[in-house]
Amino acid sequence: MDKKVGVGLVGSQFISSIHAEALKSLPDAEIVAVMSPTEGNALNFSQKFGIPNHFTRLEDMLELDNIDMVVIGAPNNLHCEITLKAASAGKHVVVEKPLCMNLSEADQMIEACKEANVKLMYAEELCFTPKYVRLKELLDEGVLGKPVLFKQSEKHDGPHADHFWDVEQSGGGVTMDMGCHAIEFFRWLNGRKPIVSVYAQMATSVHKDRTIGDDNAILILEFENGVTALAEESWTKLGGMDDRAEIHGSEGVAYADVLQGSSIQTYSTKGVGYAVEKAGSTIGWSFTMYEEIWNYGFPQEFQHFVDCVKNNKKPMVTGEDGKAVLEVIFAAYESAGTGKKVHLPFKTDVDKPYKLWKK
Repeated sequence: MDKKVGVGLVGSQFISSIHAEALKSLPDAEIVAVMSPTEGNALNFSQKFGIPNHFTRLEDMLELDNIDMVVIGAPNNLHCEITLKAASAGKHVVVEKPLCMNLSEADQMIEACKEANVKLMYAEELCFTPKYVRLKELLDEGVLGKPVLFKQSEKHDGPHADHFWDVEQSGGGVTMDMGCHAIEFFRWLNGRKPIVSVYAQMATSVHKDRTIGDDNAILILEFENGVTALAEESWTKLGGMDDRAEIHGSEGVAYADVLQGSSIQTYSTKGVGYAVEKAGSTIGWSFTMYEEIWNYGFPQEFQHFVDCVKNNKKPMVTGEDGKAVLEVIFAAYESAGTGKKVHLPFKTDVDKPYKLWKK
């Protein structure tokens, strides 16, 4: 493919703005359309980012011949439906995390994209975040010896959009929203070796007035090769984003903090930057990042996905990876609901993860 990869965005809110910023930095990509069902949103978005076409109906956007790839930035409960329609129209698909609501939907999405001979790509930016990429390089180079323990935490004071708080639209709370990052991050670090068990503790600690979903969660994963991984996820941490990881090995240890070391310690009575929209309030002390979108790996992620479409390469993070993450999420909610360690593979017909916890 010699021409630019034509991209259609589904969604016009925060994450789609990040997608647009990332894609506009790539010489091989061109955003040709944006779609939002809310009247006026797609128009305003198209004007803001200089996008030539805007739609309120997905079907109308999918009729454009110059769209090669669709990027889904819609609520979780719409991911499957949009993917099936995009695949049927012959478009490659990038799905924001989590992949979808349940394992049945994941199978439908994977099969539909295979049948249509289009790529199903799972947008996990931690696999492209520069500090975390270097962390993995240290592990792969043998600098840290044999991996023993992985840790990753992502914390802020709550999501930016109402649909995250509604478990019927989101499927779960902070584990579904942010635990998915840690799970795929651990899998990626560990060569995607099988996870054999999950133990999880969850609570609705602060936001009982907004959600019945979990706003704090701790997950302990055990891998087939003996590596243990610990994820800490929270919607109750004040002062902006906290995103950090650790690798403990037999011959060394490495720590990476995404927001510190490339940031400016800032005090503001109004709140600042990308984290304002993503993570709620940054009023008070926070860490203001230089080139924040780049530091989180979004341009690198989309450069990879565009290259996969343009040059027919296999994506580093696929729909199958998204399904594997979802399986662990369901197992985590089952563990939190029963108070017991849950072994994988884990199969369930439950349509939303939170139902395994709120039995």
